[in-house]
Amino acid sequence: MRLRIDLAYDGAGFHGWATQPGLRTVQETVELALATVLRVPSVAMTCAGRTDAGVHARGQVAHVDVPELPTQQARTPNSTGTGSQLNGLERRLNGVLPADVRVRRVVAAPAGFDARFSAVWRRYAYRIADRAETVDPLTRGHVLGWPRPLDDLAMNDAAVALLGEHDFAAFCKRREGATTIRTLHVLSWTRDEAGLLVGTVRADAFCHHMVRSLVGGLVAVGEGRREPGWIGEVLRAGVRDPAVNVVAAHGLTLEEVGYPPDAELAARAEASRTLRVLPSSSPGQD
Repeated sequence: MRLRIDLAYDGAGFHGWATQPGLRTVQETVELALATVLRVPSVAMTCAGRTDAGVHARGQVAHVDVPELPTQQARTPNSTGTGSQLNGLERRLNGVLPADVRVRRVVAAPAGFDARFSAVWRRYAYRIADRAETVDPLTRGHVLGWPRPLDDLAMNDAAVALLGEHDFAAFCKRREGATTIRTLHVLSWTRDEAGLLVGTVRADAFCHHMVRSLVGGLVAVGEGRREPGWIGEVLRAGVRDPAVNVVAAHGLTLEEVGYPPDAELAARAEASRTLRVLPSSSPGQD
C-alpha cells in the first residue's frame, strides 16, 4: 500500500532532504524510522520538494510504498477527505524520530497519488529582518538578518516581470538533463505583524537554488543597487548574473504543497512527466 506522509523539520541539522552517503539527511532519518516502526528491512520515500541543506519545512509531503499493514494499524476515515488515517503510526514514528523532524499526518494515499508528480504547486516563504528592531536572536535560525533596510514596494514592482511561465535558467543552478522552465504563480513581499519582510513564492515546481536566487536578485533591487526593471532583463538574458546572489538557506521554509482532487491525481502525475518547453524553445529533457 502507498502512504502519504506530511512532515515538518528544522533544516539546520540536515544536509538537505536527499540521502547522501555519510551525511545526515531528512530522507534517510525518516526512512530509518519507518523501517524500524514497520519492522521491514528498508523503505524508499519520494517527496514533493527536495529541499537543500539548511532549508526548513512546515508542509513537506512524501509518499512511501509499504507492505499491507497489520490489523492493529487499522485505517479509519480521514476528515480531510484524502485517504484514511492510520491509527497509531504517526505517534509511533514521532516516538523514534529526533526532535528536529516531526510527522504531522500519515494516511493511506488515494489511487494515483505521487507526492512529487501529482503536486500542482509548492509554496515557500523567505523571511528577512532588515531593521534593527526586528532582528531577534531567538529567531535567527529561520530568519535572515539583513544589515540595511529594504524597499518592499520596489521589490514587488520588480517581481511582476517574473510571474508566469518562463525559462528561469538565469536563477537556477543547472543540472544535467533537467529543464529550467517553470510557472511562477506568486512572488510577493509583505510585512508581518512583527515587521519582518516575508516573501511568498509559489510555483508549479522549482529548480535548484531558484527561490534563493530570486530572493537574492530582488534584495539587490530592495537595497537600491538595481532598478526594478533590471530583474526582467536578467530573466530574459537566460544566464547567471554575478549581481544575483544566492541568499542563505536558513531564511527559507517550504510551507505547503498543493494537490488536485483525488480523481485528478493520476492524470496530473502523468502530465508532470511530460516534456516541457516554451513555444520558442527546442526540446530538452525534463
